Amino acid sequence: MNRSWIRSLKSAYRKEPLSSFLLTAGAVNAVIGGVDSHWALAILGLTAATVGIVLRWWVSQQKQAQPIPGSVIRYLPSQSSRPSLPTLTPSKKRD
Repeated sequence: MNRSWIRSLKSAYRKEPLSSFLLTAGAVNAVIGGVDSHWALAILGLTAATVGIVLRWWVSQQKQAQPIPGSVIRYLPSQSSRPSLPTLTPSKKRD
């Protein structure tokens, strides 16, 4: 494998460790079950891999649905609508 492929796998695994584990374990089980003709293991592996893919898709959809940080919800009126208050200055007379 070339280095860019390894880097992309590492970054994907670090971002979503649970879905990556399910995908990896499911793929390994599917391959072992398919090679050894253990169809129950192959089906279990395909199911786990599918759950990992769906979980990763669902998390990515949740991240896209979050509000944009630049949009600010203001609960108070802006400063221009408030009456201006006098500026406080320290008294010049000291004891």
